[in-house]
Amino acid sequence: MTKIILVRHGQTEWNRVERFRGRVDIPLNEAGLRQAKITGERIKKNWKPVAIYTSPLKRAIQTAQQIAQPLGLEIKPAEGLIDINYGKWQGLSPQTARTLWPELVANWYDHPASVQIPDGESLKQARDRALATLMEICKLYADEQIVLVSHTVINRLILLGVLDLGNERFWHLCQDPCAINLIELSEKGFTLVFMNDTCHLL
Repeated sequence: MTKIILVRHGQTEWNRVERFRGRVDIPLNEAGLRQAKITGERIKKNWKPVAIYTSPLKRAIQTAQQIAQPLGLEIKPAEGLIDINYGKWQGLSPQTARTLWPELVANWYDHPASVQIPDGESLKQARDRALATLMEICKLYADEQIVLVSHTVINRLILLGVLDLGNERFWHLCQDPCAINLIELSEKGFTLVFMNDTCHLL
């Protein structure tokens, strides 16, 4: 059985005050660095991962480094774990985007599976490449424990894939900063053991 420890990166200034972050390379803030350090301590205490893969964006890399350091592991960037491409929405607040694309942004919150972001990705496109990356990594580490560090959108899409749920359920999952999700992969398929666990940050 393969165990996948799926982690969202720590807090940044752009998820403390909501913006469409996407590919903007924002670092963790001080709170996010503390969260990442504590997350690394919890993972070392509870699991024995042999590899750590991360989105290539700075906020994920910084989180992965805090997990890797106490384990003595090197981090491995994976393009398939990068955040969704928000295209023309990138860097905007939801309020600003809503004034420019009122119907499309309303659909993003009401019918997210139907939206193709202008010059960006759809949830299907992001889900397909994230799940393909997950499966590639799992093939490399059968019956081992691995850590994946990514973003709220990508983590939600991976979790929906694990649960075999459609992208219309996107807003029904939560992914808080430095949340841990535990997934198991056996011959019978995926099992979600727990989701959005932040008890280590309390």
